[in-house]
Amino acid sequence: MDLRKIKKLIDLLEESNLAELEIKEGEEVVRLSRVPKGGVAVAAAPVMHAPAPVAAAPVAQAATAEAAANALPAGHVVKAPMVGTFYASSTPGAPAFVKVGQQVKAGETLGIIEAMKMFNQIEADVAGTVQAILVDNGQPVEFDQPMFVIA
Repeated sequence: MDLRKIKKLIDLLEESNLAELEIKEGEEVVRLSRVPKGGVAVAAAPVMHAPAPVAAAPVAQAATAEAAANALPAGHVVKAPMVGTFYASSTPGAPAFVKVGQQVKAGETLGIIEAMKMFNQIEADVAGTVQAILVDNGQPVEFDQPMFVIA
């Protein structure tokens, strides 16, 4: 891949709100990622996962999500900004970014959502203590689904 293509990819990454971009051309692979201002660098290796089982009834899934939203502990709820697969750590076997009871600062990485082979960092909106982690590692998440509670 020539330097002009790589520069165009860098420009594309800068103009978008993507955290990471990976392009494969034959045997060549280029992976670009950026760290948000004041953020933490995360090295996300490509991860191969078995497909998650699909829910049998979307109505049951919606009812479960509604029941979970009503049973949330008090505090600020961090919701999924996109549809994808949630990962609690940057690589399999690595420690999770956060645990229940841990103090976090605004902008600190709470987890990663993989969407279309892109790894997007989920950051804390507010500073506080993680009261609840509402999603499991490797679990598919929906847009606006509650993921964390910070108080």
